[in-house]
Amino acid sequence: MRKLRLIPDDTKIRFMWLRRFNFPASILLSVLSVVLFFTVGPQYGIDFRGGSLLEVKPVAANYDLGAIRATLGQLNLGDVQVTEVSDPVAGTSVLIRIQQQAGEDPDAAQQAALARVRDAFGDTVEYRRVETVGPRVSGELAYNGTIALLVTIVAILIYVWFRFEWQFAVGAIIATGHDVLMTLGFFVVARLDFNLSSIAAILTIVGYSLNDTVVVYDRIRENLRKYKKMPLIELLDRSVNETLSRTTQTSLTTVLVLLALFIFGGEVIRSFVAAMIFGVAIGTYSSIYIAAPVLVYFRLRTGQTAGDSEAAEATGRA
Repeated sequence: MRKLRLIPDDTKIRFMWLRRFNFPASILLSVLSVVLFFTVGPQYGIDFRGGSLLEVKPVAANYDLGAIRATLGQLNLGDVQVTEVSDPVAGTSVLIRIQQQAGEDPDAAQQAALARVRDAFGDTVEYRRVETVGPRVSGELAYNGTIALLVTIVAILIYVWFRFEWQFAVGAIIATGHDVLMTLGFFVVARLDFNLSSIAAILTIVGYSLNDTVVVYDRIRENLRKYKKMPLIELLDRSVNETLSRTTQTSLTTVLVLLALFIFGGEVIRSFVAAMIFGVAIGTYSSIYIAAPVLVYFRLRTGQTAGDSEAAEATGRA
């Protein structure tokens, strides 16, 4: 059987030369993502804000979404969001998000708000899902999610440091940090719900990106031993090109599965899957355009610095 090849085996793309353009662009977008995250902010879900989420299906086929909003507005529950959701399997439903209610006993106040919603709608809707998270629990979830993310990044640093040289560990952390920042920016721009499943998506993206980066780094380390006199720029280009076919095929097959989940998986996992699709794409990009090119600025070989590599690159072009 003939092997599927999306990318020819003998590609000679000059990825290291392209770093002059993608490095400034990546830095700019990463900084912009941080600014957006702390100024505009993501659309925090119930997990982090506290409150209730109801998924209901109106009994009447010709229901009016405006009438549902008007009914909830008369209850004086504060910030209430109503969204219509179409699911190819379960049909059309309505998501109702209610903010955490104030009071001496927030839990009791929230339950009272849900009771008022049930009384207002009566038998006109079918309740599919009801989720409630108190303010104390939401704060703990946000704290634990942040700690999990930081511990994961530190564990990556230690793992790569022991498996490779310190230059590779720093390069992997830079690439991973780039992916995390870009994903956070994507959550803000796309206005996806940022909840516990979003933290799980980021952790999954970190693992995927690291796996892709380690594959590239393994080939670089092999070529460092095999081509001891080859200029570093040329060696890095050769290594990335040799792993390009594997990287693109792995990414494509993963994205195809995620697209199926995004289309047919329903609203509950849609934010998670959308973040994963973006994360796979940006993780593939960082493995090729960030993780390998950043090694140019480290001393991978005795006596060869970034300046020596630039000189070798200029000589090769001449």
